[in-house]
Amino acid sequence: METREKIIIIGGGFAGLQLAKTLNNKNKKVIVLDKVNHHMFQPLFYQVACGRIEPSNISFPFRKIFQESRNTQFRLTEVKEIIPSQNKVITDGAEFTYDKLIIATGCKTNFFGNKEMEGKAFGMKNTQEAIGIRNHVLMTFEKLILEKSRSDDGNWNIVIVGSGPTGVELAGAFSEMKKDILPRDYPYMNFNNLKIILVSSTEKPLAVMSTEAQQQSEKYLKELGVNFMSGEVVTEYDGDRVILKSGKQIPSNNVIWAAGVVGNVIDGFPTEKLVRNRYIVDRFNKIKGYENIYALGDISYMETPKYPQGHPQVANVAINQAKNLGKNFLRKNAADWVEYEYKDQGSLATIGKHRAVVDLPFVKFQGFLAWYFWMFLHLMLILSVRNKLAIFFNWMWSYFNKDSSLRLIISPSKKNNTQQ
Repeated sequence: METREKIIIIGGGFAGLQLAKTLNNKNKKVIVLDKVNHHMFQPLFYQVACGRIEPSNISFPFRKIFQESRNTQFRLTEVKEIIPSQNKVITDGAEFTYDKLIIATGCKTNFFGNKEMEGKAFGMKNTQEAIGIRNHVLMTFEKLILEKSRSDDGNWNIVIVGSGPTGVELAGAFSEMKKDILPRDYPYMNFNNLKIILVSSTEKPLAVMSTEAQQQSEKYLKELGVNFMSGEVVTEYDGDRVILKSGKQIPSNNVIWAAGVVGNVIDGFPTEKLVRNRYIVDRFNKIKGYENIYALGDISYMETPKYPQGHPQVANVAINQAKNLGKNFLRKNAADWVEYEYKDQGSLATIGKHRAVVDLPFVKFQGFLAWYFWMFLHLMLILSVRNKLAIFFNWMWSYFNKDSSLRLIISPSKKNNTQQ
């Protein structure tokens, strides 16, 4: 009997999950390793942070995903080291050997080496961080209504650092929350004092999109009352004050960092295999210098004539690299392998109800139609029919009522030694 090739995939994000699905029920033994037990639909984290949808609606347990698979297994464990010379992966609970290894560990929030900022500001790259933002922001208002004073101005400033899609979407959602939801939840508080501040190092928001999208998104932010601070760089945050390079200071107890990402690299590779914390790969996503180790998505750095500085770290790249590599693994001859080429399918962002910008290769549009297009596309990308229906129901409820019932403050319990 022919021995099946053993493929280990580290990470169950867009790239890792897509590769596992491409190899599903094929003549390969596939093991997916991840330190959490679920796949997360990251583009909608901001809606979890603002209490619009539940985390379970955009989180999908791996064991459920692979329930019907005959060749794919999942192991909940955190990878600590890779030993390429022994074809071995060391985790916090076990060791695994492989014939082929795929690293798809994605990215984490990049605080650019500022440890104090990392400890005080919120990132938004996983479910726990999104829930943490929701808890912290809601607790701010619970404390304010008890204090019945504005002695701490930091409670009244929600600062979002970074004006990419995550930043503008968060700013838009919090602005609508300020206008439509918080005054009903806290009828004796004056939310005119609440400021949503978006700090941008660029002159316009959504700098990677078209000029039309940038101009329109800035207009939308102003319509929503967002204080857009352009050309400003955050240098420090001590938990009470945001310090800008220009010397300006913003008091805030709620700071969300959406100003960049950095690759989740794993110990075991020399630094010359990395560029900007991404593994250098060839056109087949093989890490240079290795015959059986590959990197996919955000963690891979692939230079092509069209993208001499590497591909953008977006879901479309991760998914299609994984599809291409999976199909190559299933080809009988290495000579038949196909090189990866990125096809830019466009980009989009939403900035509140009826406000969105869409850049497609063949057309650019904004406004009402763009907002519906954004909703439809994200709904179609959600994995299960049940989750699609749940999100659709929440969106429709919010659309007609300008409200949601998902503002739960969920904090871990504090155990003590007292028995009751």
